[in-house]
Amino acid sequence: MTRGVNEKNPIVLGLGCDRGTPEETINIAIVQALAAAHCGLQDVVAAASIDKKSDETGLLAVCEHHCWPIVFYSAAQLAKVEVPNPSATVMKYVGTPSVSEAAAILYARGSMTDLIVEKQKQQGSDGKNATVSICRIKE
Repeated sequence: MTRGVNEKNPIVLGLGCDRGTPEETINIAIVQALAAAHCGLQDVVAAASIDKKSDETGLLAVCEHHCWPIVFYSAAQLAKVEVPNPSATVMKYVGTPSVSEAAAILYARGSMTDLIVEKQKQQGSDGKNATVSICRIKE
């Protein structure tokens, strides 16, 4: 689901991915999510994910390339955030029902009503998945 954004409001990307997801797949997912939000790369002020991805080379490379700071949250922190699209599969593998939506909401200090793009999934040619959510940052 996509909601309109006021271009004056900064946004954060919530990012999730399979282990070993290439930078290219993550980039494609980000560009598609930004297009759905009618935003550009210049509107992004940060990225957020789960601490289990703090060594994920594709994720780190994307953030470094765009000069975005990335914040990592524990599964326990993410699990406390109410999200519109919880996943039993994500819960099984990382201990929280949401990574991208919850991380974006947590960074933005908002709620799920502040999401302007709910999680969007992109599968690369190698079968690896990346998810992106976009949240308006509370001032």
